[in-house]
Amino acid sequence: MGVLVGAVYGGVPAARFSREQFIQKSRAEIYQHRVEAVRAAHNAAIRGFIRYGFRWGWRIGAFVTIFNGVSSGLSAYRDKVVIGHYAAAGAVTGGLFRMSLGLRGLIGGSVIGALLGVPVGALSSVLQALMGEDLREYKRRQRHQLYEDKLQEWSERIQLTDDIMQDMQKAGAESAADEMEKITEMLQMPRNPDLGREE
Repeated sequence: MGVLVGAVYGGVPAARFSREQFIQKSRAEIYQHRVEAVRAAHNAAIRGFIRYGFRWGWRIGAFVTIFNGVSSGLSAYRDKVVIGHYAAAGAVTGGLFRMSLGLRGLIGGSVIGALLGVPVGALSSVLQALMGEDLREYKRRQRHQLYEDKLQEWSERIQLTDDIMQDMQKAGAESAADEMEKITEMLQMPRNPDLGREE
């Protein structure tokens, strides 16, 4: 999402500027048809959009990824969501993006990032308060619900297994009793005469 927003943010003004620059520079060129001139202006705008949209897109995407990664990591590690996590994430992200300017850039970027992270954290806290539960409570409730569902499923499976085992034992006991009856009947039958003696 950050990449898309960055691409649009950087690409649209760049496309407009590139188109205007192309029109100013190419006034002396002669085109065979008006369509060719419009196509050339549009191509210049598309080139500008792609060039600057890509630049802004990856920068905004990296910024958002680092910010969310640090903020989520701190929230998961400390198991609570506070404004300070957003300030720390802003400080880390701002410092990383201004580190190429030296120590002053690193410190300045960290301070500005922390100052901009506080309103983001406050907005997030207000939105969670309006929802009635914060993100941590929501995730805990979801995990507890998932645990309860799995526990119910496993207890049903165990009950089914027990029922199957009982049915098998009953069937086994009945078949064993039937076999015993057959064996006792066969034992009570008169013996066959020995055929070998008759020969």
